Amino acid sequence: MGGHGLDQQISLSNIVEMEKKLRHISGAIKQSGRKILHHYPITSPQFIALQWLLEEGDLTIGELSQKNGLAFSTTTDLVDRMEKNGLVLRTRDTNDRRVVRIQVLDKGKKIIKEVIRKRQAYLGDVLETFSESEKDTLNELLTKLHEQMKIINDQ
Repeated sequence: MGGHGLDQQISLSNIVEMEKKLRHISGAIKQSGRKILHHYPITSPQFIALQWLLEEGDLTIGELSQKNGLAFSTTTDLVDRMEKNGLVLRTRDTNDRRVVRIQVLDKGKKIIKEVIRKRQAYLGDVLETFSESEKDTLNELLTKLHEQMKIINDQ
């Protein structure tokens, strides 16, 4: 067994470590996000749905189900509750009256903006001890990681 096998071992233990750290980071972000959401009349799945709608524009329930990775019926219930709470409105598509789109109302936009501001503040606190160059490097590497994930997920 040449140096190649050792490289593979190092790389495998590296991947094991990275997967664990990413899982823990994701958990910590979720936990912080839940704490923040606790102060708003909105659940975690609603937050995610509203973000998709704001990023992608008015989606149909089918499109939103796909983005969220939720069942069509689950998404319908989610939209029903959000509509009841005055966060979104179902509207007819201007080009095709048969198509119903979900539009985020001002109340929904305001909540999302506040929640995201608090999430950014949390991240700012976390990164307090990082130098500017460390923050730049982290940002570059996260961008690269995200790009590669998109490529592999789309295959």
